[in-house]
Amino acid sequence: MRRMERPAVPVAAISHPGMKRRGNEDRFGVFAYRQHPPFSLPVVLLVLCDGVGGHRAGEVAAEIAVEQIDAAVAASDGLNPPQILRQAIQQASEAIRQQAEQNPDQIGMGATCACAWIAGRRLYTATVGDSRIYLIRDGKAHRLSIDHTWVQEALEQGILKPDEVEGHPNQHVIRRYLGSPQIPEVDLRLCWDEAPAQNDAQRLENQGLLLQDGDLVLLTSDGLTDLVSDGEIAATFTSQPPREALSRLVEIANTRGGFDNITMVAAHIPPAQYREEATRPLKTHTPSRSRRSREWLGWLGVILLLLGVAAIAGWYLIGGVQPPPVTPTVTAVASPQAVPATSPSPPSTATSSPPTATPETLSSPTAQSGAAPTFTPWPTRLLP
Repeated sequence: MRRMERPAVPVAAISHPGMKRRGNEDRFGVFAYRQHPPFSLPVVLLVLCDGVGGHRAGEVAAEIAVEQIDAAVAASDGLNPPQILRQAIQQASEAIRQQAEQNPDQIGMGATCACAWIAGRRLYTATVGDSRIYLIRDGKAHRLSIDHTWVQEALEQGILKPDEVEGHPNQHVIRRYLGSPQIPEVDLRLCWDEAPAQNDAQRLENQGLLLQDGDLVLLTSDGLTDLVSDGEIAATFTSQPPREALSRLVEIANTRGGFDNITMVAAHIPPAQYREEATRPLKTHTPSRSRRSREWLGWLGVILLLLGVAAIAGWYLIGGVQPPPVTPTVTAVASPQAVPATSPSPPSTATSSPPTATPETLSSPTAQSGAAPTFTPWPTRLLP
């Protein structure tokens, strides 16, 4: 895909080391691309990685992950976001593992990962670990991702009850991470709780969720979610603009201890900028048999109609009779489009160029630890 200087949606980010952390092992990136012609659909990629391993190795792993994912996505055609993200994350995991093998002081380093791909008005997600993705809509925080932790597995298997999670000794034991000896399974399930009781196959089909005006996509590390509830996150974004809400959430977490890194990346969806038909979900499966049958029948009808017209014209010409003048009539028939299922329709010419914005100089109140959070409107990554 082609790179763009700025994303097509307003993005704000904040990263804070936490009151009891001397260094910040979180890394994040916001990248803008445009698909190759003929579609040229604007794409925004949000990446958040939380390093693990200590001894500064965690931040090295997170930095490698952000850089590798960006490079892999930029080198792709952008037509199958879930599979592109899967491959990019797994390549990043292998790069971290190889780096650790070559540097003994970095052995054991790793990182979690949360990615949100916004193509036009469609959302695609991928996660490994316990960094989360939320969709804030209508005053509610919809948790789109699933934690890959010991506690989450215990909840799913009925070993723990929800009221037994807080303070559990295994609360921060993650079950998947980038840099592991085995290539991690990338979670492509998108949990949309407005469609309850979905199985994993249905959650995979949620990829390409249509975003609405005013939606806010939030990526956050566990430094926030360990101390602030989903309801508090939703209420904060509902009552304040995104940048102020990010700062306020850091303050809330710090008043409760602020023991871990806190990093958030938020993308606010502006009023519609792209035609809906240009941003429909990108499906990877082939057309169904019934759809192929309908398409063949449609083409057969066209062929028979053309043969009939040719026969009538031939009769007139052979009989020496000139056909009477006619006015052509065009009839539009609704039928499935004969285009590859993996190819989105091109956007209208009026929206071929996404809106741009000028980065602002942002300020924030000083956190209780005495260090001011760092805002960046369009960051490429957070450097040490």
